[in-house]
Amino acid sequence: MGIRELQTRIDSREARLAVVGLGYVGLPLAVEFGKRFAVVGFDVNARRLAELRAGHDRTLETTTEELRLAAQLTYSDRIDDLKTADVFIVTVPTPIDRHKRPDLTPLVRASETVGKALKPGAVVIYESTVYPGCTEEDCVPILEKFSGLKFNRDFFCGYSPERINPGDKVHTVTKIKKITSGSTPEAGQAVDALYRAIIVAGTHLAPSIKVAEAAKVIENSQRDINIAFVNELSLIFERMGIDTQDVLEAAGTKWNFLPFRPGLVGGHCIGVDPYYLTHKAESLGYHPEIILAGRRLNDNMGAHVANRVVKLMIQKGHRIQGAKVLVLGITFKENCPDIRNSHVVDVIRELEEFGCQLAVYDPWADPDEVRHEYGLELIAGEPAGDYDAVVLAVAHEKFKGLDLTGLGRKNGVVFDIKACLAREQIDGRL
Repeated sequence: MGIRELQTRIDSREARLAVVGLGYVGLPLAVEFGKRFAVVGFDVNARRLAELRAGHDRTLETTTEELRLAAQLTYSDRIDDLKTADVFIVTVPTPIDRHKRPDLTPLVRASETVGKALKPGAVVIYESTVYPGCTEEDCVPILEKFSGLKFNRDFFCGYSPERINPGDKVHTVTKIKKITSGSTPEAGQAVDALYRAIIVAGTHLAPSIKVAEAAKVIENSQRDINIAFVNELSLIFERMGIDTQDVLEAAGTKWNFLPFRPGLVGGHCIGVDPYYLTHKAESLGYHPEIILAGRRLNDNMGAHVANRVVKLMIQKGHRIQGAKVLVLGITFKENCPDIRNSHVVDVIRELEEFGCQLAVYDPWADPDEVRHEYGLELIAGEPAGDYDAVVLAVAHEKFKGLDLTGLGRKNGVVFDIKACLAREQIDGRL
């Protein structure tokens, strides 16, 4: 089958799809495609597959009803079930290691799996965030090796960066404009046609895979730098005795002022993606100054918060060694169970270094995942106690109704990282 025939099969909804990786990105995509195409959702996590077959999505990105409506979606962890696919969409995570270097292990393994199932005429589309050139320079050789097929003759590739916003029920996958690209002009047209079948917000066909890869990685690098700027402002204004939020509200009255706020920069995108760009830049002999400066500043904000909390406790006469501190929230963002790359953990670790006794409460997070990922035990049920300090780390809607005065001692410290509590309730905020 050639690329033109595949285009015809896409237009007629006869193309068979495989989505490799059913996490925050892959599952919503598989569900939408499963309403119109025959789709195999592939994942190596047997527990995940069992839950999805039972109609439950632990990420809460899809509902039981949405899973039911994806009538043509099936689930599998068997490579043989991928061999009928005309299009493979790879949506595995691309993390960084402890040295802040790109970890392509999940991407390599997924490419090996796809290569074993690849047939002539198929298209492999990557959605995972990578540095420009990764698809064609790193993934394609693996596909060729494990399939025995020749790139751009026997099979083709595309890149369409994910734009999932975990926990966002307004800007869902079909309502966010999608960048598409292909390894040949014809492949690009086929990839674009495929996504146009589900993306109501429309698509943007980039001129090359590298352009699409670069567009994705700078989206979050831009946000990272802007947040680093306001984080640095908060460090400066703290020394001046000025409330940063008051300054930002005043500056925000100008029509073109960008409404960024200081805080912890975690998650699988903003806190990770810039390192993919800087890694590639450094491999080409260029040392990026601004991007890495922003990353260093944002990565140090957790320690800064902990130090501010300790200073406030000392000012109120608390003994720091053995002090009881409650941290509200451990997910990387509000109203979402995603704990990946949460920088709330940086606050916790720093306070532990001071000798504080930490308690963590988060009704959104999975206790088993938190235990496995960070070695922390979450409080079961709503917190109750006499804490020396309470740190509001995540702006879950439920926390806004908590009586914080009932959680802390009479002279306890309340620190609001997210600046969502009334001024009279708190002792400090970013």
